[in-house]
Amino acid sequence: MKLRVKFKKFGAVRFIGHLDVMRFFQKAIRRAGLDIAYTGGYSPHQIMTFASPLGVGLESNGEYMDIEVNSLTSCSDVIERLNNASVQGIEITSVKILPDNAGNAMASVAAAKYTVRFRDGRTPNISIDSKLPVFLNQEKIEITKKTKKGIRELDLKPGIFELSWDGKAFHMLVDASSAGNIKPIQIIEALLSTADEILQENALLITREDVYTNTGTEENPIFTSLGDIGSELLPTVAED
Repeated sequence: MKLRVKFKKFGAVRFIGHLDVMRFFQKAIRRAGLDIAYTGGYSPHQIMTFASPLGVGLESNGEYMDIEVNSLTSCSDVIERLNNASVQGIEITSVKILPDNAGNAMASVAAAKYTVRFRDGRTPNISIDSKLPVFLNQEKIEITKKTKKGIRELDLKPGIFELSWDGKAFHMLVDASSAGNIKPIQIIEALLSTADEILQENALLITREDVYTNTGTEENPIFTSLGDIGSELLPTVAED
């Protein structure tokens, strides 16, 4: 069976990189005594994939890991076992049994929702309420992005699905696919640049709230949380 594990990452653990998070879960799964499935060959490893890796320093209320197990008692039992084997800063919040036709977490990512705040004393001296509508009404929102192949121009506008400001924080839903993958800091820097402001170093507190897949079409996307896919009920076995 394929399971989708949703977890939070917060506190000091936000400074731990993706590879270390993966190693942590490999050990936590063994400590929890889950009947995890392994690959074959000379170097078997746990069958495990993660959704879009979280940047170092960011907190999250919606991270996802897909694993395969040979058997399980219940989804609630998996949550309890993993949390008992976990550490402060990583909390498992749900486990779902995925249907056979579900894509893996990494390949399914289409968008991500973020809450972005300024640290105390680092809020820019501009009226965000007045600047934001003008910013969003631009035909293009172009930035210069450094890549391994050099420098290229990137238009952020098509990948900003939602963006609002409530007076204390930005709330945004943005493209998080492998083709797009817009980062919140890119949007804030672009917004400030329209007022000739520069984002101060380490000025943002960023929380990823959730990760979504597109259950609609490219022209008419329907963003569905990865955590809404699957069921907590064990599949029933038909009797002869």
